[in-house]
Amino acid sequence: MTTSPYTSQSAFDGSRMRVTLLVDLHEGAQQEFLDAYEQMRDRVASVPGHLGDQLCQSLENPSQWLITSEWASAPPYLAWMSSEEHFETVRPLQNCVRDLRSMRYGIVRETGGARPGLGGLQADVRVGDGVTRHALTFTVKPGSESKVAEILAGYAPPQARVDDSTRLRRTTLFMHGNRVVRTVEVEGDLMAALRHVSRQPEVRAVEEALNPHLEQHRDLSDPESARAFFARAAMPPVHHVARGGPEPDDITRRALYYPARPGCGMALARLLSKQDESAAADPASPVHRSTVFQREDIVVRLIDVRGDPETDPVMALGIHGPRKPAVLARLLDGAALGVAGPFTGEREATRLLTHSDMSLITDRRAAQS
Repeated sequence: MTTSPYTSQSAFDGSRMRVTLLVDLHEGAQQEFLDAYEQMRDRVASVPGHLGDQLCQSLENPSQWLITSEWASAPPYLAWMSSEEHFETVRPLQNCVRDLRSMRYGIVRETGGARPGLGGLQADVRVGDGVTRHALTFTVKPGSESKVAEILAGYAPPQARVDDSTRLRRTTLFMHGNRVVRTVEVEGDLMAALRHVSRQPEVRAVEEALNPHLEQHRDLSDPESARAFFARAAMPPVHHVARGGPEPDDITRRALYYPARPGCGMALARLLSKQDESAAADPASPVHRSTVFQREDIVVRLIDVRGDPETDPVMALGIHGPRKPAVLARLLDGAALGVAGPFTGEREATRLLTHSDMSLITDRRAAQS
């Protein structure tokens, strides 16, 4: 195991991954669940990177089930999870399930010897900071942007304490045109924190006020409608890196929006992740902390940066190096941002930074309990 002066968590380390899905069924729904699983299993088996799965039933409680699946690496799984095909595949399970919890693990050690061609083991034990990060993204109707920003900026933060082991740390909201991105940071159980937040009256009031402005219809009183909306809005973190040591006094939080060309979202996220990993060891880099979120062809990079990013736009954008600006130009949908590559000079990089910078709507740490 190696050590480093910074914390790093990445979906791009090449290790195999184990996904566990804990399922609690409604009474009498076992056969419906088994029928839905059989249909789902056949479709998942054809997904690139999927190595196999198991369905297990609790010995103590017949309504509790466990689905485990193994993947050659994290990227194909994340691509599958973000796809419309995945949403349609798991839809038949919704009527059977009372509660569901998904957990993802990189495989560090195993018995039985090597498995050539099926992906490697996680080389280094990840050293985190005790915080789980999550993001949601959705679009609002063109023309409603100012009203949506007003609604999002006006809510009171919920209580931080969820339970004895879980605490909501921070919620930050950004907009780029009619796209909203909400990031949250949680100590402890992410799903418990999200459920806690969704039950708060002030949060529900904000969500209800947003409904008329959303491009994708949702009815929060209908569990299936709410699940469908949040499943499509989820944007998982694919990479996080942070410097060690105390946080600088002049640090500010920014979010940069990188729309990718069709089919290039994962490659673009990988490029930015590698750049942030190398920059973490560079004292000259203004980026103190970075998290890359990606869903299909939408990539958002949340950065905590020292000083003004425009003093070093190349480092702030994550495109330092002789060939990286050209690679970014090939992967980025510059037309969606209104800017064309290549971004080889500081002037072009400054223009890209301006066009990709998201407007900060609110950045709040949850109120203390």
